[in-house]
Amino acid sequence: MAQKNQSIATRADDYSQWYLDVIREGRLADYSPVKGSMVLRPHGYAVWEGIRDDLDARFKATGHVNAYFPLFIPMSFLSKEAEHVEGFAKECAVVTHHRLRAVPAEQGGGVEPDPAAKLEEPLIVRPTSETIIWHMYGQWIDSWRDLPILINQWANVVRWEMKTRPFLRTAEFLWQEGHTAHATEDEAVAEARQMLQVYTDFASETLAIPVVPGVKSASERFAGAEDTYTIEAMMQNTWALQAGTSHFLGQNFAKAFDVTFQDEDGERKLVWATSWGVSTRLVGAVIMTHSDDTGLVLPPTIAPVQVAMVPIWRKDHEKAEVVAFAHELAATLRAAGVRVAVDERDKMKPGAKYYDWERKGVPLRLEIGPRDLKSRSAFAARRLGGKKFGIPEAELLETVTATLDGIQAEMLENARTFREENTHRGVETYDDFKAQLLEKGGWYLVPWTDNAENEAAIKSETKATIRCYPLDAQGDVEGKVCFYSGEPATHIALFSRAY
Repeated sequence: MAQKNQSIATRADDYSQWYLDVIREGRLADYSPVKGSMVLRPHGYAVWEGIRDDLDARFKATGHVNAYFPLFIPMSFLSKEAEHVEGFAKECAVVTHHRLRAVPAEQGGGVEPDPAAKLEEPLIVRPTSETIIWHMYGQWIDSWRDLPILINQWANVVRWEMKTRPFLRTAEFLWQEGHTAHATEDEAVAEARQMLQVYTDFASETLAIPVVPGVKSASERFAGAEDTYTIEAMMQNTWALQAGTSHFLGQNFAKAFDVTFQDEDGERKLVWATSWGVSTRLVGAVIMTHSDDTGLVLPPTIAPVQVAMVPIWRKDHEKAEVVAFAHELAATLRAAGVRVAVDERDKMKPGAKYYDWERKGVPLRLEIGPRDLKSRSAFAARRLGGKKFGIPEAELLETVTATLDGIQAEMLENARTFREENTHRGVETYDDFKAQLLEKGGWYLVPWTDNAENEAAIKSETKATIRCYPLDAQGDVEGKVCFYSGEPATHIALFSRAY
């Protein structure tokens, strides 16, 4: 595996193999028989459940409710918003028949689409749900009293990617997509910004990933959006990962689907819209932000198992008492909400068990042998390393919870320090930028004049893109000139290579 926190920008193949090794050895996922899609194993799905449950509570705390919309979308719906259909046309899976028929054995056997079952209108397998949702909003909205609508959906989507990477870019993935409708532009913009903050807080507090919130350039916006807000995270090879987006959609979908409301003065007006989402890509973000040579490292907040207890015995008569004590300690922790597993596997030596739990990213391991039973204590090892330490039974809950909190804080601080060490400011010329990017990788905050042609030229030459215009950096643009064109700068831009 690649070395943790070692710059490997010039050895991308090594980093890619390390990433795949972490997924495989951490029991997170396997490739499915369909190219580009994957099977989430129980451990991997449990990580997603931790992400989902935390976010769902945050959404509900901000007044949103969950609903579910169909997987299949009439092709004509995607045609109604021109920019939207153009953005997704090359990634859409299409259903053309509703029935199969058997092929006679003499003709090769198997099955084939039944020509008599061809659909009158092809159906698109959901790449995103704006079109079907705004069709329904047109039926639900008539008056200002019907607004706002604040709906979230947990679902799967299909985007037929040619070049895939587990969790980061797959043909089918799990996600949530929020879709809201508002009476005014200000309300919709405030909603999009609010959800960006929800994602920012979640990434930091739950995933221990510091992110940069910002707005995308026009070239990088979501198809059909007026503005796309993003959170960008730095991976250990110093590339960026778009970890979540929130879109101000303006009135584009309201126009396309004729969604209007009567305001308090009796005038009919178009509705204003937002959408926002994160996906199983966040599992990939956690892997590439925190994991190391040994394997997966999980923040305690989303680790399916926060504490792995390993009873140790040499003789058969020791086993029952040591295992019983381990279960006593586990019960104490579980009663306080700590997620615990007691490893009673007979045919594995303790060292093999330790390594297995380490590869699965469990934050804390407790070893319990005959001596620990006599002293009514456990011996603790942190996944992040450091000296092992003893925990008396009377101090178990307090010490374990404090240790897990400390691990969470340490992971965030490590990631923040790494990001700052690899974020470069003060690059004055494009030649300097290219030289440093090749040598160091990393992120570059530079003055920039908004120009799509120049943006495309930089991407072509360096593979670096504008990840965002960081929201907290735009006050520094006054009086500066673009590092590429020399013209007066319009933004402070964050450039990086990215997934």
